[in-house]
Amino acid sequence: MSYNIDTWLKLAAYTGGGLAIGLGSIGAAIGEGHTAAQANQAISRRPDLSGEVFKSMLVGQAIAESAAIFALVVSLVLLFTTPANATFATVWALLAAGLSIGLGAIGSGVGAGFPAAEACKGMVHQPSVSKRLTTNMLIGSAVCQTPSIFALVIAFILLYTDTTSSPVWPTWAALFGAGLSAGLSAIGAGFGSGLVAGASCEGIARQPRSAGTVTNSMLLGQAITQTTAIYGLLIAFILLFKPYQASEAIAPAMALIGAGLCMGLGAIGPGIGEGVTAQSAIKWIARNPTEVGVITRSMLVGMAVAESTGIYSMVIALILLFVV
Repeated sequence: MSYNIDTWLKLAAYTGGGLAIGLGSIGAAIGEGHTAAQANQAISRRPDLSGEVFKSMLVGQAIAESAAIFALVVSLVLLFTTPANATFATVWALLAAGLSIGLGAIGSGVGAGFPAAEACKGMVHQPSVSKRLTTNMLIGSAVCQTPSIFALVIAFILLYTDTTSSPVWPTWAALFGAGLSAGLSAIGAGFGSGLVAGASCEGIARQPRSAGTVTNSMLLGQAITQTTAIYGLLIAFILLFKPYQASEAIAPAMALIGAGLCMGLGAIGPGIGEGVTAQSAIKWIARNPTEVGVITRSMLVGMAVAESTGIYSMVIALILLFVV
């Protein structure tokens, strides 16, 4: 049985659309559920503050759901937009677009639930700093969405890339590798950033006078935690825009997919590990703000060592792209 290009495009669009929202809903649902669970606990402790906690819960859940909304948008575009000037490389681009945002939304959705949950808990312990907790939650949760935005950018480039002037082999592999690189690398960074933001909300509730220091430390920790997602974005851009010579050999195509997998998978561990490091540092900065310099130094060194594994992955990905 033979299929024409239109049939393959529909197959890829429908599959990519399903993967986008199917995978993209996982993280947001978990993050929202965690927020609601901690809000229930907080309300049981202080029923008189239920209104304030309920509002914070809804705001936190709304931010956590934004990653799933990104996935929904890509899914709808895949289902209802027909690519112009398509080739068989476009088929793989559509699949990769769905995977990019679907995988990329998981970590951000889960991560955004941590600061929202801790803000709800903190409000019943320190009602006087509810506004500061809400502000810190909004900032921390918003930063958690950055990796999913990286994945969204790559997904849209894949959706609208013109492959007519590029050889199908090995361009299809480069497009698919780009989606894997951006999507997988966003998982650890989104999750780790959430751990950092959650610790900052907990710290402010425990020691309100350290709020400024804790917020600054949160932003520093989140920035470092997200660097491996930037590596994934970089490899994805190279895969998308590097010119390729026509070749039907299987090895060059597998090298391109391998580069995307290498960077994407290699970024997950460092993102989570660095988030755990910064989470602990911020927890103790809030308890002992006079030692912020010593704790921050220890945090930075520890995160740098964890970062090295992501750098190893990037080096191998670059070798696969330019040497092999």
